[in-house]
Amino acid sequence: MPELRPVTKENWRELIKLQVREDQKHFVASNLMSIAEAQFGFDEEGHWDFFPFGAYVDQDPVGFVMYGINFNHSRFQAFIMRLMVDEHFQGKGYGRDIIKQVLDRFRANEKIKSVGISYEPENLAARNLYATLGFMEPGEMLGDETLAVLNLR
Repeated sequence: MPELRPVTKENWRELIKLQVREDQKHFVASNLMSIAEAQFGFDEEGHWDFFPFGAYVDQDPVGFVMYGINFNHSRFQAFIMRLMVDEHFQGKGYGRDIIKQVLDRFRANEKIKSVGISYEPENLAARNLYATLGFMEPGEMLGDETLAVLNLR
Protein backbone atom coordinates (compact mmCIF):
# COMPACT_ATOMS: atom_id res chain seq x y z
CA MET A 1 0.00 0.00 0.00
CA PRO A 2 1.41 3.42 -0.89
CA GLU A 3 2.50 5.69 1.95
CA LEU A 4 1.23 9.27 1.84
CA ARG A 5 3.95 11.86 2.46
CA PRO A 6 3.40 15.63 2.53
CA VAL A 7 4.80 17.62 -0.37
CA THR A 8 8.00 19.31 0.79
CA LYS A 9 10.86 21.32 -0.65
CA GLU A 10 12.76 18.02 -0.82
CA ASN A 11 10.23 16.00 -2.85
CA TRP A 12 8.15 18.39 -4.98
CA ARG A 13 10.47 18.13 -7.99
CA GLU A 14 10.14 14.35 -8.20
CA LEU A 15 6.36 14.57 -7.76
CA ILE A 16 5.91 17.00 -10.65
CA LYS A 17 7.58 14.45 -12.96
CA LEU A 18 4.74 11.95 -12.41
CA GLN A 19 2.31 11.77 -15.32
CA VAL A 20 -0.86 9.98 -16.28
CA ARG A 21 -1.23 8.31 -19.67
CA GLU A 22 -1.57 10.61 -22.67
CA ASP A 23 -5.28 9.73 -23.05
CA GLN A 24 -5.90 10.74 -19.40
CA LYS A 25 -4.15 14.13 -19.39
CA HIS A 26 -7.36 16.10 -19.92
CA PHE A 27 -8.85 14.51 -16.76
CA VAL A 28 -6.45 15.97 -14.18
CA ALA A 29 -4.36 19.09 -13.64
CA SER A 30 -0.61 18.70 -13.46
CA ASN A 31 0.96 18.04 -10.08
CA LEU A 32 2.89 21.30 -10.49
CA MET A 33 -0.40 23.20 -10.83
CA SER A 34 -1.83 21.40 -7.78
CA ILE A 35 1.23 22.16 -5.65
CA ALA A 36 1.01 25.81 -6.67
CA GLU A 37 -2.73 25.92 -5.84
CA ALA A 38 -2.02 24.38 -2.44
CA GLN A 39 -0.10 27.50 -1.45
CA PHE A 40 -3.23 29.64 -1.67
CA GLY A 41 -6.29 27.50 -0.99
CA PHE A 42 -9.69 28.57 -2.22
CA ASP A 43 -12.51 30.71 -0.85
CA GLU A 44 -16.08 29.43 -1.00
CA GLU A 45 -18.28 29.46 2.10
CA GLY A 46 -15.14 30.17 4.08
CA HIS A 47 -11.56 29.24 3.29
CA TRP A 48 -10.45 25.86 1.97
CA ASP A 49 -6.97 24.81 3.06
CA PHE A 50 -5.34 22.41 0.60
CA PHE A 51 -3.15 19.46 1.61
CA PRO A 52 -0.99 17.87 -1.14
CA PHE A 53 0.69 14.49 -0.71
CA GLY A 54 2.95 12.26 -2.72
CA ALA A 55 2.13 8.55 -2.66
CA TYR A 56 5.20 6.35 -2.29
CA VAL A 57 5.94 2.65 -2.53
CA ASP A 58 9.25 2.25 -0.73
CA GLN A 59 11.21 5.25 -2.04
CA ASP A 60 9.43 5.43 -5.41
CA PRO A 61 6.82 8.14 -5.97
CA VAL A 62 3.83 6.46 -7.64
CA GLY A 63 1.06 9.04 -7.32
CA PHE A 64 -0.29 12.28 -5.95
CA VAL A 65 -3.39 13.32 -4.03
CA MET A 66 -4.59 16.67 -2.74
CA TYR A 67 -7.58 17.41 -0.57
CA GLY A 68 -9.16 20.51 0.90
CA ILE A 69 -10.67 21.10 4.32
CA ASN A 70 -13.25 23.77 5.20
CA PHE A 71 -15.19 23.08 8.39
CA ASN A 72 -17.56 25.98 7.62
CA HIS A 73 -18.89 24.60 4.33
CA SER A 74 -22.56 23.71 4.47
CA ARG A 75 -22.44 20.58 2.25
CA PHE A 76 -19.04 18.95 2.63
CA GLN A 77 -16.22 19.77 4.97
CA ALA A 78 -13.61 17.87 2.95
CA PHE A 79 -13.09 17.73 -0.79
CA ILE A 80 -10.70 15.48 -2.71
CA MET A 81 -9.29 17.91 -5.24
CA ARG A 82 -6.85 15.71 -7.12
CA LEU A 83 -5.87 12.09 -7.49
CA MET A 84 -3.41 10.70 -9.98
CA VAL A 85 -1.33 7.56 -10.32
CA ASP A 86 1.70 7.68 -12.60
CA GLU A 87 1.21 5.87 -15.90
CA HIS A 88 3.92 3.32 -14.97
CA PHE A 89 2.10 2.32 -11.76
CA GLN A 90 -1.54 2.18 -12.88
CA GLY A 91 -3.57 -1.01 -12.61
CA LYS A 92 -2.09 -2.04 -9.24
CA GLY A 93 -4.88 -0.70 -7.02
CA TYR A 94 -2.84 2.27 -5.81
CA GLY A 95 -5.57 4.82 -6.61
CA ARG A 96 -8.07 2.92 -4.46
CA ASP A 97 -5.49 2.55 -1.65
CA ILE A 98 -4.70 6.28 -1.74
CA ILE A 99 -8.38 7.29 -1.56
CA LYS A 100 -9.03 4.81 1.27
CA GLN A 101 -6.21 6.36 3.30
CA VAL A 102 -7.57 9.85 2.72
CA LEU A 103 -11.07 8.72 3.72
CA ASP A 104 -9.64 7.14 6.89
CA ARG A 105 -8.16 10.53 7.80
CA PHE A 106 -11.55 12.14 7.24
CA ARG A 107 -13.38 9.50 9.29
CA ALA A 108 -11.00 10.19 12.20
CA ASN A 109 -12.11 13.83 12.30
CA GLU A 110 -15.58 14.28 13.82
CA LYS A 111 -15.93 17.71 12.16
CA ILE A 112 -16.02 16.10 8.70
CA LYS A 113 -19.55 14.94 7.99
CA SER A 114 -19.43 14.74 4.17
CA VAL A 115 -16.74 14.49 1.50
CA GLY A 116 -17.03 15.79 -2.03
CA ILE A 117 -15.18 14.83 -5.18
CA SER A 118 -15.65 15.73 -8.82
CA TYR A 119 -14.53 14.30 -12.14
CA GLU A 120 -15.00 14.69 -15.86
CA PRO A 121 -18.31 13.06 -16.90
CA GLU A 122 -16.56 10.80 -19.42
CA ASN A 123 -14.01 9.54 -16.85
CA LEU A 124 -15.73 6.21 -16.23
CA ALA A 125 -12.75 4.75 -14.34
CA ALA A 126 -13.00 7.54 -11.75
CA ARG A 127 -16.79 7.28 -11.55
CA ASN A 128 -16.62 3.52 -10.97
CA LEU A 129 -13.81 3.75 -8.41
CA TYR A 130 -15.56 6.39 -6.32
CA ALA A 131 -18.92 4.60 -6.55
CA THR A 132 -17.37 1.41 -5.14
CA LEU A 133 -16.11 3.49 -2.20
CA GLY A 134 -19.61 4.78 -1.44
CA PHE A 135 -19.69 8.12 -3.26
CA MET A 136 -23.11 8.98 -4.65
CA GLU A 137 -23.85 11.39 -7.50
CA PRO A 138 -26.58 13.86 -6.48
CA GLY A 139 -27.12 14.72 -10.16
CA GLU A 140 -25.27 18.04 -10.12
CA MET A 141 -22.30 19.46 -11.90
CA LEU A 142 -19.49 21.35 -10.23
CA GLY A 143 -18.39 23.55 -13.08
CA ASP A 144 -17.80 21.10 -15.95
CA GLU A 145 -17.39 18.09 -13.67
CA THR A 146 -19.75 15.57 -12.12
CA LEU A 147 -20.12 15.96 -8.36
CA ALA A 148 -20.15 12.93 -6.06
CA VAL A 149 -20.61 13.01 -2.28
CA LEU A 150 -19.82 10.52 0.48
CA ASN A 151 -21.69 11.04 3.75
CA LEU A 152 -19.54 9.87 6.67
CA ARG A 153 -21.90 10.80 9.52
